[in-house]
Amino acid sequence: MMRNNILLLLTALTMCACQNDDTDFSAYINGTYSDVHVISISYEGTSVTVSGDDKGFVTADGTDVTVNSGTSADSLLLVLSGNTDDGSLLVYGQKSYGMVLNGISISNNDGPAINNQCGKALYMKVTDGTSNSLTDGSTYADITDAYGNAIDQKGALFSEGEVYVSGGGSLTVNGNCRHGFACDDYIVINDEVSLSVNCTTGNGIKVNDGIWINGGTLDINVTADAARGIRCDSVVVITGGNTAITTSGNCVYDSEAADYSSAVCIKCDYPFTMTGGSLTMNSSGDGGKGLNCSADILFEGGTLLAVTTGGNKQSKPKAVKSDTGIYISGGSFTAKVNKSWACDNGYDDDSLSDEELAKRRITVTGTPSYADITQKSVVITF
Repeated sequence: MMRNNILLLLTALTMCACQNDDTDFSAYINGTYSDVHVISISYEGTSVTVSGDDKGFVTADGTDVTVNSGTSADSLLLVLSGNTDDGSLLVYGQKSYGMVLNGISISNNDGPAINNQCGKALYMKVTDGTSNSLTDGSTYADITDAYGNAIDQKGALFSEGEVYVSGGGSLTVNGNCRHGFACDDYIVINDEVSLSVNCTTGNGIKVNDGIWINGGTLDINVTADAARGIRCDSVVVITGGNTAITTSGNCVYDSEAADYSSAVCIKCDYPFTMTGGSLTMNSSGDGGKGLNCSADILFEGGTLLAVTTGGNKQSKPKAVKSDTGIYISGGSFTAKVNKSWACDNGYDDDSLSDEELAKRRITVTGTPSYADITQKSVVITF
């Protein structure tokens, strides 16, 4: 019980930190924040047109654009539009800023499409009714800053600081070298935004300090071996929206861990919490897993469906796996596998039948309207 309370406290503290980190998102997007500096950047094939940059923050080498506000107190709002088959956007700054995707398509042959090197919050709005896409190259060229230091490049869309994604348009991120959408801080997804992430090498979304899915439609497809749809070093919290994740990669041997690593739809190191929305996970590779959490899984509402159809030649497939506990107290929860166990919380007892062991591997609180718990299928509805 003490362990559970500590994990819940860590989750709550992280959520409070996210909610109190920065100023109002809408002020940046609407251009009403004090001292806001609106810069429009239009990509036009092999050139760009920049307007509103009366302070010289923007430089361009063809369609490779750099925005550097230095130590300026200005709050930037970057409005991106147009398309290029070989361009990029690199942003430096020391203050939170906004970015509007207003029908932008950027492909970069040798690096990220957008690389945010600002460690503060990036408020990204996908304009209602627009389609936007970001695609990286299959290899990255090494780049350095003005001081000769190597610049991080971790995905087609990469940010050093936290990212708030909102709006009602669509954004497609295609990762061909490392990750699709990578963030060294945390990610929050709001509103009715439609975000699709496709990755053929690394993880669909790689985030260090937590991800909050509060709305929108999130569709992640990962085909790389041992890759994750979402790989989070902290908490995963789902309160709304519609999320679908598909992984089809097989296992690879991890020599450092001396074990096989399998593809997973969601892998997180701290508690997974779901209170609303829908989450569908499908993993078809050998030993694949739907949800794999190193801490507690707290399912309190919404609809969760996790299905694994892969074999168990090198790793055991699991639809929902936790190292500490799987707690179900609301909503609709379904986990299914062809082989191994639908749900696994680490509990084991050779004296129990598979039927009894299946019931010990989850904790149900309250009285569900329907419950069918077996080794390969767990269906619970409140």
